[in-house]
Amino acid sequence: MRLSRILTGFAVLLVCAVARAHEIGTTRVSVRFQQDRTYDIQIVTDGAALAEKLEASAGSALPPSLKNGTDAQGLERLLAGFDEAFRRRIKLAFDGLEVHPRISYSVDPPIDVVSAAAATIRLTGEIPPDAQQFTWTFGWTFASYAMTAGATTQWLEGGESSAPLPLTLQAPPPGRISTAWRYLRLGFTHIVPNGLDHMLFVLGIYLLSRRARSVLLQVSAFTVAHSITLGLSMYGLVSVPPRIVEPMIALSIAYVAIENVFLSELKTWRVALVFGFGLLHGMGFAGALKELGLPRSEFMTALLTFNVGVEAGQLAVIATAFLLVGWHCSQRDWYRTRIVVPASMLIACTAVYWTIERLSF
Repeated sequence: MRLSRILTGFAVLLVCAVARAHEIGTTRVSVRFQQDRTYDIQIVTDGAALAEKLEASAGSALPPSLKNGTDAQGLERLLAGFDEAFRRRIKLAFDGLEVHPRISYSVDPPIDVVSAAAATIRLTGEIPPDAQQFTWTFGWTFASYAMTAGATTQWLEGGESSAPLPLTLQAPPPGRISTAWRYLRLGFTHIVPNGLDHMLFVLGIYLLSRRARSVLLQVSAFTVAHSITLGLSMYGLVSVPPRIVEPMIALSIAYVAIENVFLSELKTWRVALVFGFGLLHGMGFAGALKELGLPRSEFMTALLTFNVGVEAGQLAVIATAFLLVGWHCSQRDWYRTRIVVPASMLIACTAVYWTIERLSF
């Protein structure tokens, strides 16, 4: 009974996963205060995702023709039509007094098949006389996002109010400790719970063998490889388009899972392949990190702690799998036939679906 519940829950997770492999916060907010005492704020976000949230808040569903984001003009009209609803979850305040900006909406079509339609929302208005501080709240995202004003960047959660931002003096850049903690969390959440594709790859590594040495060899190869390409990509030395990287990542998950069905012990070529797949995943991590942005004053701190957060997320996946299944079942005679093979087949089917989805034009 316990095993059936575990496998049922795992199957439900995989079925839900096919909708989207992982969701990383793609919202960015830029704040500018002009010499003529006006403000200009730009929000860049996933247009289809925002439209879907607005429709849901009104008790309706986003039309299927707009879900893929290719109808940029349709999304733009829809966002403008929800202007009143959009304003309910944003707040601009100067010295604690809320202001009501002018808002314009524009949507650019996706640049490739794996990118989202980018919605740019511009908020403008006059700064109240004698105002000294500005605060910002944005409630239309459920992920962390960056709010930038000059050289200052604040990382906020959806619905969280920013720290007061002085209008006359640049706020000091975030310190090393706060930057390290912020990017450590971002790296971890990029795996758990947002990185379903990376989680399934790590599970595929874990399922191959009952021996800890096999798991450690593969995880070490994967860690070294993705650390290399993450660093090279962030320094601009390696650049591969997402339309190539994302399908290859999905294909790597499928390969590892399918191999688990036919192999029961670690082979030399498996470690080499995991290393190669790690290079791909590193470029995927870099793509997400570029969207999030890195503070120039603490670039290396942010890069290293994001990578540490990714590793912590991967270890959390392995530890959870061990506690739920491996600890109780790995020494059973039926462990491979009832756990490894069915789970690997579920992972493979999900990954093949993602591969086709990411290759679709």
